[in-house]
Amino acid sequence: MSSSTTVYLVRHAEQATGGDGLSALGATQAALVGRRLAGTPFTGFHHSPAPRAAETAAIIAGTLTSGVQPHPCDLAADRTPVPSPGRRSRYPAHYLPWLDAVPAEERDEDAAALTDAVDRLSRVGDGERHELVVTHRFVAAWFVRHVLGAPEWRWLAVDVANTGLSVVRYQPERPPVLVCSNDTGHL
Repeated sequence: MSSSTTVYLVRHAEQATGGDGLSALGATQAALVGRRLAGTPFTGFHHSPAPRAAETAAIIAGTLTSGVQPHPCDLAADRTPVPSPGRRSRYPAHYLPWLDAVPAEERDEDAAALTDAVDRLSRVGDGERHELVVTHRFVAAWFVRHVLGAPEWRWLAVDVANTGLSVVRYQPERPPVLVCSNDTGHL
């Protein structure tokens, strides 16, 4: 039996204007990505605690045949990686003013929480794991940046659309494989 972990990262659907839930378009986006993923044999289903991610996950859950139920998970929470003072030189100077303005509750200094999320969600055990993660743009972008071995600031240039699907496969003794990034073929 082969061992692997495949992580399916879905950015939440479009947020309603002036609220944290989904717009009508967002509900449609969530249903479409759910139909696309319907037959995947998910073994775990995690979502950010944010209402827009929870609502996206609930709509997707209604389409899945695996029977796995979504649960809120801090690993998928909305966060922005920001460099600590000693690492600022690793980022292009034109990004620093924007990063300095990130609210305190969203700051993830040196991407400590995101690095933990990658480490924990990518673990390979016995058998096949398929983990669905409904999350946010910067979380999905960090996973893509990590898989590509890109410099830590490169997550800033990774585009992730609402319900964009990024898939990463992990196997023992092999580098991770980026199966797709920001795939929106379901829309």
